[in-house]
Parts: sequence; C-alpha cells; structure tokens
Amino acid sequence: MAPGPARAALTEFVLKVHARCDLACDHCYVYEHADQSWRRRPVRMTPDVLRAAAGRIAEHAAAHGLPDVTVVLHGGEPLLLGPDGLGQVLAELRRVIGPVTRLRIGMQTNGVLLSERFCDVLAEHDVAVGVSLDGDRAANDRHRIYRSGASSYDQVLRALALLRRPAYRRLWSGLLCTVDVRNDPIAVYEALLAQEPSRIDFLLPHATWDDPPWRPAAGDTTYARWLRAVHDRWRADGRPVPVRLFDSLLSTARGGPSGTEWLGLDPVDLAVIETDGEWEQADSLKTAYDGAPATGMTVFSHAADDVAASPLLARRRSGRAGLSDECRRCPVVDQCGGGLFAHRYGAGHFDHPSVYCADLKELIVHVNENPPEPVRLDAGLPDDFIDRLAAPTGDRVAIGRLVEAQIAIVRALLAEVADRLPAGAAGADGWEALTALDRSAPESVARIAAHPYVRAWAVDCLAGTGTGARQGPGYLSALAAAAALDAGVPVRLDVPVRSGRLHLPTMGTVLLPEVGDGTARVEIGPGSLRVRAGDVTVAVSPGAAGGPRWWPTRRLVAPDVSVLLEDGDPHRDCHRLPADDRLDDAGAVRWAETFAAAWQVIRDEVPGHAEELRTGLRAVVPLRRSGDGVSEASTARQAFGGVAATETDAGSLAVLLVHEFQHSKMNALLDVCDLVDGTGPIDITVGWRPDPRPAEAVLHGIYAHAAVADIWRVRADRQVDGAQAVYRQYRDWTAEAIGALQRADALTPAGSRLVRQVARSMSGWPS
Repeated sequence: MAPGPARAALTEFVLKVHARCDLACDHCYVYEHADQSWRRRPVRMTPDVLRAAAGRIAEHAAAHGLPDVTVVLHGGEPLLLGPDGLGQVLAELRRVIGPVTRLRIGMQTNGVLLSERFCDVLAEHDVAVGVSLDGDRAANDRHRIYRSGASSYDQVLRALALLRRPAYRRLWSGLLCTVDVRNDPIAVYEALLAQEPSRIDFLLPHATWDDPPWRPAAGDTTYARWLRAVHDRWRADGRPVPVRLFDSLLSTARGGPSGTEWLGLDPVDLAVIETDGEWEQADSLKTAYDGAPATGMTVFSHAADDVAASPLLARRRSGRAGLSDECRRCPVVDQCGGGLFAHRYGAGHFDHPSVYCADLKELIVHVNENPPEPVRLDAGLPDDFIDRLAAPTGDRVAIGRLVEAQIAIVRALLAEVADRLPAGAAGADGWEALTALDRSAPESVARIAAHPYVRAWAVDCLAGTGTGARQGPGYLSALAAAAALDAGVPVRLDVPVRSGRLHLPTMGTVLLPEVGDGTARVEIGPGSLRVRAGDVTVAVSPGAAGGPRWWPTRRLVAPDVSVLLEDGDPHRDCHRLPADDRLDDAGAVRWAETFAAAWQVIRDEVPGHAEELRTGLRAVVPLRRSGDGVSEASTARQAFGGVAATETDAGSLAVLLVHEFQHSKMNALLDVCDLVDGTGPIDITVGWRPDPRPAEAVLHGIYAHAAVADIWRVRADRQVDGAQAVYRQYRDWTAEAIGALQRADALTPAGSRLVRQVARSMSGWPS
C-alpha cells in the first residue's frame, strides 16, 4: 500500500492562561475588536483544562515525532496568575510535555506586575519573556494605559531593568511595539534601543477592510514611510539589534523562511487554547468578526491533529494557492505572502490583499533596494547570528548552531582523510564501519565527531604533523569503534596502538604496554568491549571502573551539566600549555568537586554563560602546573568545546571557563564567518599584552575580556573584596581595544557588527 500524505503538524501552541488584563490598551484585539468571546470565558485556566491541554500537546508531539514544541503563555495578562499560580502552570507543562519532546516556553506580558519573585519562577522553568512597549513615554501612553487613564510607562521600564540584570537577562526575548504613525519613528526606535533588547518586533495595528487603519489621507502609505524611516536608521546604525520585520524581509528576499505569520508563505503551524479549553485559530482573527477564530473543538473532545486537519487551518497552510488573484500576480508575493491573514478580511470573506497592501509593497521594494552590508555566513546560519553571539551572555541556540557547524566541519575532514587512503590501507575498514554507523546510529557518530580532539587529530593527520600524524589515518578505526561502543552496535576492527595505549575517543583507553606501537583487534558487542593483541586479551564493560588495563573517561558533573574530564586523549596536548598526565583517583575527585563549585558560581553570577557552556563545552583538560603556581588556561584553534586549565579554586575556575569558552566560540565563529579584513597585516597595542597584536587576536581579546569584565561587574555589585578594581581593569582594556580596532579599519562588515554589539552591551555598565 502506498503511504498517504504526511499529516500536518502544529509546533506552536498559545495558552490563554488568564483571560483578563490589568491595562486597557485601546488597540487590543482581544477586548476592543470584533470578537468578544472573552466575556463568556473563565477568568483563568483551571487545572483540569491545563492538564488536558498539556496532554494534547504531548500526544501531538509524540505522534509526529516532533523534536521540540513551543508553548506561549498569553492572555489577557499571564502575570495576573501570581507567582505561585504561574509556577504551577509551568511545572505542569514541564511534567507532562517535557518527557516527550524538548519544550520551549515563552510568555508575552505587558510587564507591569513583573517582580523578582516572578523572575525567579520564570528562570526556574526557563521561560523566554517578551514585553510590550510602544516607544518613549508619550508613544507608549497613547494606548498602553490603565483603565483610570494612568500611565504604565514607569512600571514597564522597571520590569525591563529587572530583565537586564545578569541573573535574568537570558529570559528576555525582546520588545513588541505596535506602530502608531502619529508617533515619531526615530524617537520610538531610539527609545526601544535604549532598553537594550535582544530583539524588536514591530507590529502593524490590527485592521480590516471593514474597519481600516487610521491614515492622514485616503490612499496614503504612511505606514510604509514610518517603517522605512526606522529601517534606514537601523541600517545606518549597522543593525545593532535584530528586528523581526526587517530580518524577515531580508530572509525571504533570499528565498529563506519568513519566521512569522505576518509575512511570507510559510505554512501556519500555530493553534490557540483558551481558558475554557476551546481550540482556536490565531488570535489576530479576533479583529475580523465575532467568532472568527473559533473551531468548535475543545481539548476534551478533539486532538491537536483534528485542529491541524480542519479546513479552517488548511487555507492558511496552502501558501500562494490560498491568496487572492491580485496577490498571486504581485511581484513581491513571495516576501509579502498576502500579509497577515486577518488583515485580508472584508465584506464577509478573506479573498482580499492585506489592508496594508500598498504599505507592504512599498516597504518591501525599499528594503530590497537598500540591502545591508554583506555578511558572509556559512552553514545556512541565520542573518542575526552575529547579533546573538555578540551579547556578553550570548545565546544557547546560536551555540547549538556552532556545534552543528563544527560537526559538519569534522565530517568533511574525516572524509578528506578517508579520500587520501590507498586501497587496503589502515583505517579503510574503520571508514567503512563509520559510514555504516552514520546510517544506523547517527547520534553516536555525531557525539564522537563533536569531541574537540577528533578535529585536532584530523587536522594534524592531513598536515602530517604532531600526534595526528603519528596516529595516522588508522585512527578512523578508533572513531568507528568508539561510535559502535556508544551505540551498542557490534563491530570488529583493527585499531592503532601508540606507546602501549589504544584510545577510543570519549570512551576510554586500553593499556597494552606489550604492543608498544602497532595494532590490536577490537571487538564490540552489546555492552562489551574486547581487545586482542597477540597473547593479550582485555575484556571490559564500557561502564566499568578503571583497572590495570582500562582507563575509562571520567566526567565532571554538576546540576544540569556533564563534561568529560579529558586526561587520556592523545590529541589533547594541542594547547599552548602542556597537558597533565592521567590523574590519580584523588586528583580526579578534587577536579570534580572544584568543577561542581565553579559551575554553581557561573550559574549564580552569569547564568547566560552557564546556558552557553551547557550547550557547547565538551571537555576540560587538566594542565600541568607551572613552577610559580599561577592559574592558567587555554583553548586550541582546532578544538572547539575543549578548555584546558590548571587545578585552582572554584571562583578562579569559573572565570577561566567563561573566558576560554569565549575564545572557543570565536574560533568556531571564524570558521563560518569572515570577521577580519586580511588585506594587510595590522598590529594594535592593547592593555593586556606588552607586544602589539594582530587584529584577529585583538578581536579574540575583546570578546573574551568583555565576558570576564561582566563577571567582575557582578562581583563588584555584590561588594566582593577587590572586585571593583578587577572589573575596571577588564572593562577599560576592552573599551580601549574596541576603539583601537575600530580606528584600525581592520574588520569586515560582520566583524564591525560584532564589535559594535559588544560595545553597545558594555555602554550601560557603570564607570
């Protein structure tokens, strides 16, 4: 039987956890527009509805094998639940959906009730928080006011100050601004930018052909002119912050996704669950007519598959075919996509272009004719990738993309090693086994490829230098054996032995002093490892403790993180400082205790960096202590995710890990993006080194030292002895180096953009 068509899946769910609001915004589509269904709904979502809704989402994710789903808490105003009520909702969502798929939780709020207690709850459950703000005080108070007419501006700014704190910064997903063309566009843009958001989202006010938007004159394209003014200033500023509307137009101009239902032809994969458990279509439809978003289904009677398959959503998933004839003929239809579906309504149907059609067309043409300075980004990385990595706290999603890019690079290097193998050479069987495992157990192959020192070996092997050359291409068999052991897949391979050690990266080392340099037969079975070399046979369980013949890899474990304590990999000695020998048990225990304490310091002081390290740090290599006992650390250009450090105290190790991982990120970023103009050598004097440094080294220093300054800034705020002086030193070094590098004109547009973003992040720090 031929398979039927794939069922459409929903990946984003909006939960209306509270159906009332503490503001009375006159442009609100929930309370002030055509649909008035809020009047008959319960004030808040009951536990029964929440449980059923979470169950439906988990059921849908499991049925479709979704790697992740997004749940956005909405209202009304979700903070009206109170901290305890909000925490109960979040805990239930994590409990029910978390075991099935990766759950991303967001929340949209007006911010006026936000407090430290709320932020702690949101941080505990890893919630991305979007806040609504329409610009400066005058612009914001034109619409976003209390029922008494009082301003909400000061309360919102207080909320944003909370979200800018180091402990909560990672929660803040950005600002949402509804456009009012009576406000000055540049004043609005500058007011939003001054809040240091991670993103800005400009929304056109909801309107239809039956209830059109305000304009100074009929046929006027004032909304296009307003947005053009903001775009041109944003472009002239070097795009200092992602703006979803403009980034969407830039993406769709290249044939990419729009990332929003407002533009483009991306299929809609969103559904809403109201406080009473009713399934609805997108909220924006409330502006069309009373009952427009209704589906007639509830979470008690219908699964998410039923909602996704309904004719009501089918048209919104049909792309160009679902648009009016006028839209299909339009030259910018692939970017506009007909505009927001609700904005096409009039005279009882949606077969119109957007009520903002002329504005959108004018804006799209203007953006297309005024593209930003080119930024070369490899590996299909998003246009705002530089912005995500430029903030001192970074972005864990961006780090995940760096990890993916590094795995792709390692795969290419391994293929190049294999391509150079003569027929029947050592490693050929390993390459064959590795490619077979990549089909049957790709996750295991990816885990091995992500180990920092696999790339270090491959680069040396291809160059014919270092330990990579000594191991030779036969090490491909060691990689295959390690992947098979990880996956529990049986293989038999001849694996190289060097200096009496047979190393399986990420898994451990078999000691074969009798062999010296040679090969041994490795046999992998379900949960077993057997190595034969001449008369010697070593049999171990992969999880077994160490013994005279087996050194398993050990791990450094703390709450929500686990990395390798890498003191056995033969290619770990690629740092500028010598790696220590295999640690004894007491030394490993000390490292484990210090790492756990250091991790708690990082989580407390710079939680955003903890998110990054959790995503990208793979291994910590103990370094041999120098004679003067000074704490030292290092990263290697070809070993992303590996940090080498001397044994030290927890507070110092926390700083070293953050500092060195910044260097590791920069190395990985340089793999996918040109940041430095290589047309001529330029040496720049910096505060942290006596000798002039090349531009790339200065860029590295700026990126790493800004993160260190951020740590010491937090410690200075907490009045740690001596922290203020250290903070000022790193801040001044970084600021002076930024100025010198900008004056040297040694950066590409992407490099300039990154440095501007770092400088802007530091601009609000105390002097």
